[in-house]
Amino acid sequence: MKAGILCAAVVGVFDQATKYVILEHVMNPPHRIEVTPFFNIVLAWNRGVSFGLFGHESDLGPILLTLLAVVISIALLIWMRRADDRLTVVALGLIIGGALGNVIDRVRFGAVTDFLDFHTFGYHWPAFNIADSAICIGAAILIGSSLFRRDEKA
Repeated sequence: MKAGILCAAVVGVFDQATKYVILEHVMNPPHRIEVTPFFNIVLAWNRGVSFGLFGHESDLGPILLTLLAVVISIALLIWMRRADDRLTVVALGLIIGGALGNVIDRVRFGAVTDFLDFHTFGYHWPAFNIADSAICIGAAILIGSSLFRRDEKA
């Protein structure tokens, strides 16, 4: 459990630190920075969930998404406490840290700060942040470990 809590804390701090740097120093004033032919740093406000899904303009939306993220994080903490392998604990820590990093943004700004913009052949992947990356990596680890885990009881 300690590894998961530590992982969640590291993700949350790193997420908030990068967002602080982007908002206060890099994107002040907002603009687009071309880093490579396939990657830009931009400033985008996400009022929905990951990658802008369900991002309707509503005063109630950020509150509901924040409450949902907190409830899910509590459920994941309970799962983490009961988990019997370190990989699951770390994966859950990544997801919890990412979720709470985005919750902080919703409480502070009413939207999540996104700034990583990958693109190719005129198509841009929706902008995202460190928290979103941690959530996706944690979910991929959970899925991968469940698919490839050997059943010790067999």
